[in-house]
Amino acid sequence: MTAKPPPHHPGAPEEGRPNSLDIARDAFALLVAGPHPVAVNGRLFPGLPDQMVPLNEVRDRLLARRCPQTVRDAVWAHLVLRSRTEGGSWTVGAVGVALPALNSIAARLTDRFLADPADIHAEVLRGFLTALSEVDLRPPRIMLRLRWAAYRSGHRALSEALAGPTPVAPGWLSAPPRPPWAHPDLVLARAVTDGVLTRTEAELIGTTRLEPMALSDWAAHRRVPLWAAYKTRKRAEARLVAYLREQALDADPDDTLTPHVAASLTLPQSPALEQGSLSVADRAGRRRRKVRRRMSKTDSDTGVQGCGTPPRDPRRPEEEPRCA
Repeated sequence: MTAKPPPHHPGAPEEGRPNSLDIARDAFALLVAGPHPVAVNGRLFPGLPDQMVPLNEVRDRLLARRCPQTVRDAVWAHLVLRSRTEGGSWTVGAVGVALPALNSIAARLTDRFLADPADIHAEVLRGFLTALSEVDLRPPRIMLRLRWAAYRSGHRALSEALAGPTPVAPGWLSAPPRPPWAHPDLVLARAVTDGVLTRTEAELIGTTRLEPMALSDWAAHRRVPLWAAYKTRKRAEARLVAYLREQALDADPDDTLTPHVAASLTLPQSPALEQGSLSVADRAGRRRRKVRRRMSKTDSDTGVQGCGTPPRDPRRPEEEPRCA
C-alpha cells in the first residue's frame, strides 16, 4: 500500500520550483559560458587585467575587500549605462553581478517567513531593476543605492504579506493576521507610529544593528558626518529601549517579539531619562515611568534630521516638516 503524500497547504512554498532569482542566476550562467562570454574591457578600469574580463570574474573582483570603491563605482556605472542603452544581455549581466547582494536581501527578508517566498524574491528583483534605470551615477556607492532599492521593495512585499489573512486548508478563508514572529523591523515601525522614533532613526537602527552594515557606510550613503549618525543612533536607541521596556509591562503574553528586540539592544538606561521621565499609574494603581518621547535634534547643525535647513522660528506656528 502506497503512502499518501502530505497535503499541500495554500501559500506554502513548493519544493523544487525555481524563483525569480534562481532564473536570473541560470540566465547569467549562460551569458558567461562558452568561448564568447559577455565581458568588459579591463583596460578601461584600473586594477582589472588589460584584457576582456567576463562578468562572473568582474563580480568576484568587485566583491574582494581589497577592491577600491572608485573601481567598484566605475564598473557599476559602466554596467548601468550598458543596461540602459543596450538592455537584454547587459541587464541580465548587471543582475548577475549583483546576485550575491540580492540573494542576501531575499534570505534575510524570508528567513522565518512560513509562506511561499517567491513573491518577495520577485519584488527584490523588481526593485533592483527599477533602480537600475533610475539611479544617479554621479554620487559614489552606486551598488549600495541599488541594494537599498531592492531591499525596500522586498520589505514592502513582506509587510503586505504579514498583514494579509492567513490561508487555511482546504481553501482561502478569512483569518486573523499571523503574529510577526522574529521581524524586529515591525517593532521599529510600531515605534515610529507611536512617535518614539522618526523614520530616519528607525532606518538607522534597523540597518546598522539588524543588518551587517557599518555605521560609516550608512553615514556616507546619507551624506552626513559620522559623529552625527553615531549621536543620533545612541539617542534613538535609548528612547527605543525605554519604550520597549514600558510596552513589555502591558504586552500580550503570546508576544515574544517586543522583549526579544529590547534584550537584543541591551543598552544601559540613560540618566537623563531617569530624571526627566513622567510618572503615571497603571491599572493596578502602581506607579511606573512614562517614557519622555523627545526626538533627536533637528537643527541644521546635526545634518541628519534637518536636511540642512535653518532651525524653525519658535514664534511661527507649527507646520509640517519639510522632510522625514
